[in-house]
Amino acid sequence: MSDKPEIKTRKDIALLVNTFYEKVRNEDTLGPIFNGIISDWEAHLEILTNFWESQLFLKRKYTGDPIKAHIKTDDYMGNTMSMEHFGIWLNLWFATIDELFSGETAWIAKNRARKMNTMLFLKIFEHRAAK
Repeated sequence: MSDKPEIKTRKDIALLVNTFYEKVRNEDTLGPIFNGIISDWEAHLEILTNFWESQLFLKRKYTGDPIKAHIKTDDYMGNTMSMEHFGIWLNLWFATIDELFSGETAWIAKNRARKMNTMLFLKIFEHRAAK
């Protein structure tokens, strides 16, 4: 049994998202990309907290389109996003969850991220092929 708490509230999700993106912003490969695109981090973190609250607690607060956002990012990067970028992101996500939380919702957060990671990577390549 772990002494780490479970993800139970929006406050927990906000802690996860904020801690995770602090790591992303300081990571050598991802940091320059995210910091180059996102100008209002406070607003972006709120959007991402809404997204993960929607994913984990089935609350309909998120209204964006992650596929379009990632395709736009790949275009911004000159179509150079690779599996390495997605792998670094996923490793940081897993490490942040493991650092802060345990339990079923933490497992679900990892599983959803893994599935989204693969889907977004494939959608980016479909978009490139359609150009």
